[in-house]
Parts: sequence; structure tokens; C-alpha cells
Amino acid sequence: MEEKKDVLILGIESSCDETAASVVKNGRTVLSNVISSQIELHKLYGGVVPEIASRKHIEKINQVITEALEEANVTLDDLDAIAVTYGPGLVGALLVGVAEAKAISYAKNLPLVGVHHIEGHISANYIEHPDLEPPFACLVVSGGHTHLVVVKDYGKYEILGRTRDDAAGEAFDKVARAIGLGYPGGPKIDKLAKEGNPLAISFPKAKVADAPYDFSFSGLKSAVLNYLNGCKMKNQPIVEADVAASFQKAVVDVLVEHSMWAIDEYGFDKFAIAGGVASNSALRMAMEEACRKKDIKFYHPSPIFCTDNAAMIGVAGYYEYLAGTRSGLDLNAVPNLKLGER
Repeated sequence: MEEKKDVLILGIESSCDETAASVVKNGRTVLSNVISSQIELHKLYGGVVPEIASRKHIEKINQVITEALEEANVTLDDLDAIAVTYGPGLVGALLVGVAEAKAISYAKNLPLVGVHHIEGHISANYIEHPDLEPPFACLVVSGGHTHLVVVKDYGKYEILGRTRDDAAGEAFDKVARAIGLGYPGGPKIDKLAKEGNPLAISFPKAKVADAPYDFSFSGLKSAVLNYLNGCKMKNQPIVEADVAASFQKAVVDVLVEHSMWAIDEYGFDKFAIAGGVASNSALRMAMEEACRKKDIKFYHPSPIFCTDNAAMIGVAGYYEYLAGTRSGLDLNAVPNLKLGER
């Protein structure tokens, strides 16, 4: 019997402010993971400026891909396919990765596989957990997305709940700005909250009447802003650490609550988190505790695989490639692509 050949995928990610490339072997082994972050650049503006992000991607993308290939000790000729994020994200930023992937695919006559960014985040869990296989439930929490998803099979998803307004990460950024912490808000609030009392201020937890699994964070954000304004008007001292801790608790409580309802209703024995906010220490601890109480296996990627990276795109791309997904050279960036759409 002949030995099965390894499948090598080059993953490319440029949906927001990270230019990333990675070579992934057989969908689970990351041979290289190169990320060029633009955080320092966007800090000056308090958030990601799409035009600047796009220009920076153009500057960095060839360099990042070359580095990823070198680190993996492979050439373009060794690859089986190119996987690239084509949505959702910032349209200008996505276009850079998509154009690059199409160029390599055309020049080297390699199959092109368009990957959904959220599918990438979910797939990040496969990298360090060889035992994790569908079906399981996954909470994707990032700057742009908050989705509670059933992973029915590789590449097959059912969305149980999503945010109706702000994503969780967006609320972190906005509240961080309001208490003067700057950008990026997630890690800064996480750090400051450790010094505060999460029970100091009672912030509201929104429920969406007709959709028990949906999220809403804009009311919470407004409540924090109102609290801060109220303190200023009454000349009351603001304890920033308490505000951060109480706000974070309100977000984490809702995320955990909805996830556990889903587990109860659908009877899952495996639960995963993914996305940038999945590296938040309070969320990890609370989820771990809640899963332990229900005797459920809890999975989460290392922080480097939570924030945007191309290894997760290579992993998702591998399973899409096996399923026969192929994109043509007419593949376009789709900034508001829904999960499960092609």
C-alpha cells in the first residue's frame, strides 16, 4: 500500500490589520506562522484605519509569504493549494490577500480555496487539540464578531446566536477608549480589571426577547458611558479598575450564560472558544469553570492562534480543500460574508 502524501496548504490572512501567512501540513501541523501586526500604527488613531491597513498589507504581504515558506522549509512548488480569507473584513484589506492568492494560484497552477474568516477562527482549535473533531459548539468572540455556532462537521455550521449590534471586542475597545486606556481595548481592560472589583458596579446584561442565544452589547456600552458621565457631573471619583472589572464581568457573564444554555439544549460534550476575545483571561476562567461543572471538555487556542493569523486559515482551507471546495480566479473580497455562505 502506498503511503499517503502529505497535503501542504499555504494560508493567507489580511482581513483587518494583520498581514499573515502560514504553511500547514495535513490540516493539523503548523510548519510556519508569520504575522506582521499593524497595532502600533493604528494606536495613533485609536482604532484601525482601513486605508492605512490596506496600504500596509501591500507593503508586507510578499515578505510575509516568503518568510512563511522559508520557515517551513518548502517552496511554492511543494504546495497542494492556496487558502485565503475572502471575507468578512475590511474590503481593501481583504483584496490584498485575495489578489496575492490568485496570482500565486495562477502562476503555479495551484488550486485556490477561499476561506471564511470565522471558519478560520473556529478551526484554530484544531491546531493544538488533535482529539477535537466535530460535532461541538463554539463561541467566536472577536473585535468584529460574536457568534455562537454549532460545528456539525468540518465546513458545516449552524449559527445559534449572534450579536444584534456591537461585537464583544468592539464594546471592549469603546469602553477602553472612554476610560482613557486607548487601543487595543481588549488586553488593556483585561489587565486593568485584575486590579478592580467586578462587583463594584452593576451593569445591565441585555437579553434579546425573541432570540435567546443572540447577544447585544451596545446597551452595556451606553450604561458604562452614562456611569462615567454621571460621576463627572457629580464630581465623584471614578475608579477605572472597578469600571473595567464590572464591565468585563457583564460581558463574560452573558457569553458564558448563552453558551451553557446551548450546551444544555443540544447536549454537547465538547465546547470551544475562538477569536481575539477568546484570549481574555476572565472569559477563559469563567468558561473553564462552567464547563467543569457540567463535565464538558473545554477547548481554547493559545493566544497567538486567537488573534488573526494565517495558520487557522490554512487549517480551515485544508478541510475545505478535502471537501472539494475550489475558488475560481473570479474570487472576490466579500466584506460582510455570512458564515455558511459561499
